Amino acid sequence: MRDMHVKNKRQAPQNRVKKAPKKRKPINWRPILTWLSRGIGGAALATALVFGGVHLYRFVAHTTFLRLEAIEVSQLSRLSRSEIIALAGVKPGDPMLGIKLKSIAEELSKNPWIEKVQVQRFFPHTLSIRLAERTPRAVANVGCLYYVDAKGELFKPLMEGDQLDYPLVTGLTEQDVQGDPNGSKEALKGALALIDSLKAGQVFSLEDVSEIHYDKGYGFTLFTMQGGVPVKLGNGGFADKLARLGNIYRDLKPQMQALDYIDLDYSDKIIVKKA
Repeated sequence: MRDMHVKNKRQAPQNRVKKAPKKRKPINWRPILTWLSRGIGGAALATALVFGGVHLYRFVAHTTFLRLEAIEVSQLSRLSRSEIIALAGVKPGDPMLGIKLKSIAEELSKNPWIEKVQVQRFFPHTLSIRLAERTPRAVANVGCLYYVDAKGELFKPLMEGDQLDYPLVTGLTEQDVQGDPNGSKEALKGALALIDSLKAGQVFSLEDVSEIHYDKGYGFTLFTMQGGVPVKLGNGGFADKLARLGNIYRDLKPQMQALDYIDLDYSDKIIVKKA
């Protein structure tokens, strides 16, 4: 009988060929080690140079022959030499290399009277501080009183002790200045042009004016020192308008208390309205 439990043995394939093992090439460590040694050496050299440079800088900075001895300061009318040096935060004996020119210029620029700053260092021991100072041309009431410079910029709020003997400009508000800075600046420049025309007047001049009022929709109106009479000017042509007023002002001056207003905002006439 046939044994049903006997399994047939599998024959191994006759065509399988064993491959020879690959030979591994040895790693050449020499270029790798050379590159690493150069990198480490370069880093060490750079660290040494930085470390040595810092110590050399400190040494040179604290040597006696590089100390601040002379401080040159521009002569100003508002600020004294001692005030400028105090604001700059420097003193004789300071290390020349330790003086930070940019920081000094920034500190000085915070003072409202200073318009331009130039700080220079001249070795071995001199510091030069050159300044341009603002000059008030008028006082503007924009809710509080501010000085106005020649560019029509509000640069300093008036404090106790500040001089008030400047032409007074009214009509602008704090909201105008913040909301429309360019328009407010142009208005103030127009006021300065009007002030220049008044200064040139022979009969009716700046001394006859108590206030220069600006209205955004209309322009400029003066108020006379005598009687507070409004003198309407509008915009532009100030020299011609004021010259026409000068022709009749001597006759009008005795009756200023009885006048309601004077309107010069015409090219060929003057309207004088009595109260």
